[in-house]
This record gives sequence, C-alpha cells and structure tokens, in this order.
Amino acid sequence: MDIAVVGTGYVGLVTGTCFSEMGINVTCVDIDENKIQKLKEGIVPIYEPGLDELIKKNYHAGRLRFVTDLTNCLNDVEVVFSAVGTPPDEDGSADLRYVLEVAHTIGKNIRNYILVVTKSTVPVGTAQKVKAAIREELDKRGISIPFDVASNPEFLKEGSAVKDFMGPDRVVVGVESERAKELMDRLYKPFTLNHYRMIYTDIPSAEMIKYAANAMLATRISFMNDIANLCKLVGADVNMVRQGIGSDSRIGNKFLYPGCGYGGSCFPKDVKALIKTASHYGYNMQVLQSVEAVNDKQKIILFEKLLRIFQLQSDRQSATGKSASGDFLLKGKTIALWGLSFKPDTDDMREAPSLVLIELLLNAGCTVRVYDPIAMNECRRRLGDKVIYARDMYDAALDSDALLLLTEWKEFRLPSWNVLKKTMNNPVILDGRNIYDKKDMRENGFIYDCI
Repeated sequence: MDIAVVGTGYVGLVTGTCFSEMGINVTCVDIDENKIQKLKEGIVPIYEPGLDELIKKNYHAGRLRFVTDLTNCLNDVEVVFSAVGTPPDEDGSADLRYVLEVAHTIGKNIRNYILVVTKSTVPVGTAQKVKAAIREELDKRGISIPFDVASNPEFLKEGSAVKDFMGPDRVVVGVESERAKELMDRLYKPFTLNHYRMIYTDIPSAEMIKYAANAMLATRISFMNDIANLCKLVGADVNMVRQGIGSDSRIGNKFLYPGCGYGGSCFPKDVKALIKTASHYGYNMQVLQSVEAVNDKQKIILFEKLLRIFQLQSDRQSATGKSASGDFLLKGKTIALWGLSFKPDTDDMREAPSLVLIELLLNAGCTVRVYDPIAMNECRRRLGDKVIYARDMYDAALDSDALLLLTEWKEFRLPSWNVLKKTMNNPVILDGRNIYDKKDMRENGFIYDCI
C-alpha cells in the first residue's frame, strides 16, 4: 500500500515513520527543502525517543521517502494524510491556511480516486472545507474525479509518541463512505495484533473527539492546580488529597498532579480553539475559559512565591539594611532553572511555563542560569543570549540565590543536596512539580516551597 503524509512536523513525521515500519510505502512531503534534505541525511528535526532509529531504518529500506513536491507523488498513492500545522490565529481560532492549501493542491492535480485524511487537529467542519476546496479545483478543471475525505485525529503524547502510535488504546476514524472505511481498515490492519479498538464515527464527531479529549485533560490539570492553591491556604496536603480522590474509580489517578501550569503544542492551542468554535456558534464555554485562566495564573505562581521568600528575607534584614518591595527585591539576583521543556522526554518549549517565568525574571533584573537535558538548543533558538546556558544541573545552580524546578526530568529527582548547598549562594528551592519531600528539604537546610 502506498500513502503520502504532508507535513513533517511532530505528527506527520511520527505518522509516516510508524506506517513505514509496518511495511507501508510512505512518501513524506514538506515544502521546507532544508528539513527534507536533513531528513534524507538522517538528521531528525525533533527529539522523540526511538524516532531517529526508525527513520534511518525505513529510509534505507526504501519504505520511507522524503520529497518537497506533493504533485509528483499524488497519482502513485491511495491515501494522503494531511498533517500540516494549524497554529492559533490572533483570536485563538485554528489557522487552516495550510490545511486548505493541501486540499487545493490535491484538487488541481489528482487523476484517480484518492482518500484525503486529516491528521492535524482541526475544528469541527474542517473536512467539509477540505472537500469544498478539492471540488472547487475539480470544477475549474471541468472534470469529475471521485474522492473521499476522512478524519483520523492523533492522540500522541510527546516523549512516548512512537509507542503510542504502534500500540494505541484506540484509533478514531471519521468517514462518510464504505470505500473510505475499507481503505482505513487496510491501512491499520498491520496494527491489529495489538488488539486496540477501531472507533468509526461520522466526521464531525471525530473532529470533536480530539478537542474534547485534550480539553478534559487540561481541565483536570487546572482543577488540581486550583485545589492545590486552596490546600495551601487551609493547611491541607494536596498530594494526600490527590491520592484520596484518585483512588475513586469514577475519577482515576491520571492527570491529577498539580504543577506550575501546562504547556506544549496541544492543550493551550486546543482549549483556545474549542472556546473560539463555541463562540462562533453563539455558545459560551465557561468551564474551559476558567481552565485557561487558572493555567495562565499558575505559570506565574513560582515567581510570586519567589517574591514572597525574598520579601521575608528582606524584612528580617530591615533592622540593619534597606527593605525593598515588589520586583526590586529580585534585582541583581541570580536564579537557576532546572527544566525548560513543557514536560520531560521532549525538547518542545511551546507555551512552556519556563518561557513565562524567564521573561518575568529578566524584567525583574535577574540573571537567569538554565539547564535542561534536551531543550537547550531549542531555548537558544528562542531566547538567544538572554540567559546563561549551564553545562549541567549543578553548574546551573552555581552562585544562585534560588533554584526553581520546572520540568520533572528523572535526573533532577535525587540530586546531591550537599553539593547544592555548597554551590548556591542562598539555599532556596521552589519545586514546580512537587517531586521533593518537604521534610527532607528542610532537614537538609533548604528554604523550600512547592505547589
């Protein structure tokens, strides 16, 4: 079976590579000539465990190709997956220009039946726009060529995307014809040994499922962050609360971990897009608006905690020195950050809490020293020389007045507290992911706070 995947971003590259691993002939298409050339050379533009090995293996086996022109391969494939970007517009809605460009290209060039499958996360109604764009181009050509559209949303978790694709808990497919369903059945047949569920729906339902799933997970995170902030005020331990409610089978224990806010390429964008879709239909998504507001506030909570700690230290010194107020408390301080990516096992910094925090710290006059096992190059690309890039986690803490943990990478879980005490100017640690024990931290002589 021969297919094309348009877009070699996170979703497209994982999709095309994993299909090729199952023996399917895949042509990955991207207009970025530099990216395509690097992929041919085995240089992968994203960090995802296991992906680079699969790309090299299937490229050399001839099952995986990389090209810059969709038109040259259109008539050699039965299915085209559209996995191009859908960045948020200024108003929060999904920008569909690239999705529709692919549709117009298909309509201008097909000569035989083809199934066009939207893999990108797109608002409800996008498939109808894709169909209209293809039909418009066919009408301009004065010909009638049969085609189908389908929706096949991805549910990949960054850091385990290859595993998720090869053994998913479900595959959702929205179709309108039996012919499209049969093609999708053939395409996913190599995966059936994993015994996952194929869920067939109408196309609007498939489009909605992806958004609803991400919105629910984002809601759980913001809910727990709200609960954590209340626990702080009333003297409760949010970790005990999390365990107590997570043991309820109706709730479960997934996505109940409080932290310094969610980020990444999906949750922030999809929550905004779903709110915008509802607004288009005259409906107000009150819960999701609150989810977004809580998350925005949570991304600055460590900064507020840092101000309070330095205010207390300043107040204690006020008898002999001058007590500062507001952001002036941080002017001239060196702050270390452990973790830059929005979650472990990825270099993705899109909407990451680290970006919000770094901006606040720099504006307050701080020197910021950063370390992340994977995302240092991505940080350099985004921030240039605004921060100091450390060699390792202890180098980041060198002469620092406070250390803030933002991403729960495994190597941060059990550091040498003695080394840190000797390295830091001021033994202040703020834990944005609640991975340390309060009692241990205080016994080791640190001023410690968490979510």
